[in-house]
Amino acid sequence: MTRYSAWAVFRNGLSGQKHWDRQWRDPEPAAAYDIVIVGAGLHGLATAYYLARNHGAGSIAVLDKGWLGGGNAGRNTTIVRSNYMMPGNRQFYEHSLRLWEGLSHELNYNVMFSQRCHVTLLHSPAARDAAARRYNTMLLTGSDGELWDLPTLKKEIPHLNYDNARFPILGAAVQRRAGNARHDAVAWGYARGADSLGVDIIQNCEVTGVRRENGRVVALETSRGSIGAGKVGFAVAGNTSRLWQMADLGKLPIETHKLQAFVSEPIKPLLDHVVVFGVGGAHFYISQSDKGGMVFGGDLDWYRSYAQRGNLPIVQDVCECATSILPCLGRVRLLRHWAGVMDMSMDGSPFICKTPLENLYLNAGWNYGGFKASPASGWYFADLIANDRPAADIQHFTLDRFQRGVIIDERGAGPDPKLHG
Repeated sequence: MTRYSAWAVFRNGLSGQKHWDRQWRDPEPAAAYDIVIVGAGLHGLATAYYLARNHGAGSIAVLDKGWLGGGNAGRNTTIVRSNYMMPGNRQFYEHSLRLWEGLSHELNYNVMFSQRCHVTLLHSPAARDAAARRYNTMLLTGSDGELWDLPTLKKEIPHLNYDNARFPILGAAVQRRAGNARHDAVAWGYARGADSLGVDIIQNCEVTGVRRENGRVVALETSRGSIGAGKVGFAVAGNTSRLWQMADLGKLPIETHKLQAFVSEPIKPLLDHVVVFGVGGAHFYISQSDKGGMVFGGDLDWYRSYAQRGNLPIVQDVCECATSILPCLGRVRLLRHWAGVMDMSMDGSPFICKTPLENLYLNAGWNYGGFKASPASGWYFADLIANDRPAADIQHFTLDRFQRGVIIDERGAGPDPKLHG
């Protein structure tokens, strides 16, 4: 694998860019592997990479029913932050942010991580008090965070609707180290890194069945034949329930919902921050891409579905949120929108844990946090698979926490099953 550098770019420019190596191989599946990860999204690819890099694991394969990064990896708004407060989440997401800060150098691939501030707008004294508690917790646990009063916010982001806002703005809670990254580049960087360490990334290989013997998974039936496995990890986001049922394990405490994202036509530089607000039933987040498009999103569609397409009521709701906070976008055209399938846990926090089957491991329930969690998710999931025990930072991310009544209720971000069947 050619190592990227300024000199390599210059040298290949002189030869018409004809001598670059392939980013990763496209191998035929072997008959069996020591470890098989199902799902070639960000979490699956990161897991395979850290298994090979951190643990020197033997033969590893990553299977995907489609193409690499074709699921939620390419269907999100790319926000990276660690402004969590609850024990478990706090340490986990801070570790993830620290991995993000060195990821381009680690992978020798520019993932375009831009630390441009995550700005949460505050609309009431109660919201300001709650943010102060959260951000003080962050400061006490080695992270960064600050509160901006209204004059500071106006100076930093002058285009917001301060004078005639539907929801009056009092200030903001800010994490400066947060920002966003290029989702495709992250997938390609992890794929390239994993492949260079000998991992087989097998695309267009759909798992159609899970073969069990004596409480273990012995093989996965796929559209490209049967593949034996010493250990198996599920990292398939909204499709987790499907694989869980293939393994004949019953039901999971998750639901699959759609989350839409949107991008506008390119415009001149307007917003050099990630801006978020949630009040009065509204939920909205926005940033500007390097190409100039305004990238934004809001609430779930609130009905269960595996479809990767949205519906018009959410389009209207999110666009209303956009113009309520940034009226200058009112005449900007919407370029496209799409939906990812979200595995929503009942408490808004994930699972990285062992399962009732001896050699099957689960990575699921990421809710709104999947993209930002990718590096730490792969790091800790690889550690769990390699060592057969959870690290301290993920010891609470278990399936049985609901049976024991020790949920990690960060902000009630789960699907709230009381509202539907």
